[in-house]
Amino acid sequence: IMYLFSRHVSTEVKEMFTIDENKGEIRLHGKLDYEEMDKYEIPVEARDKGSPPLSGHCKVVLEVLDVND
Repeated sequence: IMYLFSRHVSTEVKEMFTIDENKGEIRLHGKLDYEEMDKYEIPVEARDKGSPPLSGHCKVVLEVLDVND
């Protein structure tokens, strides 16, 4: 199974996060700022390597906490 961001993911999310195609693990590049964005909704697709390939979709919701308050 291969994991990838959906076609509907914004450029901002693609620049801030990466997804491991084999594990589906999502990692962060840089820092998150609660003042800029307090929640990210990341559509993810899991696709098999069949012919034709089958896929499933889900949405990962990441809530950012404001540690300063």
